[in-house]
Amino acid sequence: MATAMFRRALPRTSALSRYTCARAHASEAEALQVEQKACASTALKTSSIYRWTSENPTKLELQDYQIDLKDCGPMVLDALIKIKNEVDPTLTFRRSRHEGICGSCAMNIDGCNGLVCLMKIKSESSASMITPLLHIFMIKDLVVDMTNFYNQYKSIEPWLKRKNPLETKGKEVLQSKKDRTKLDGMYECILLLL
Repeated sequence: MATAMFRRALPRTSALSRYTCARAHASEAEALQVEQKACASTALKTSSIYRWTSENPTKLELQDYQIDLKDCGPMVLDALIKIKNEVDPTLTFRRSRHEGICGSCAMNIDGCNGLVCLMKIKSESSASMITPLLHIFMIKDLVVDMTNFYNQYKSIEPWLKRKNPLETKGKEVLQSKKDRTKLDGMYECILLLL
């Protein structure tokens, strides 16, 4: 009974006005779908990358690059590789395994030091700033000079040593399973530069 009263309270509209209203709504919906498809087909992300070379030491700059996140892997290293391969082959950076172990791709992204092979690209619209590690001398762009690091690394002698090296001189030394388990967890993550 309440529905019948509600129907009576609504003004009666002609079929033509209902058609016009429905058509206008459909046009708005179609326009929205076209806009959503356009947005879905591209997801542009701007990365401001530090550029510097010793050949021109006074020229320091942040260069902006735009990449489509739909055509790129999820990590910052994927974006750098895409920029180098498709946009600017002069961009220089160091990388190795893409597994988050060696530390060769260590950089500063938006103020945080990290491995770009492990850092996901932030999908929000703000630009990301990628710079070399700030505590190490630069060679070019995002590549840093590792000489001092390797000298320090060598000075701590980070390798296994026998208690009596003379008794094994010239002999093969087999490692027991017990000795091998002592190394577990010690070698998986070396993160050299961090």
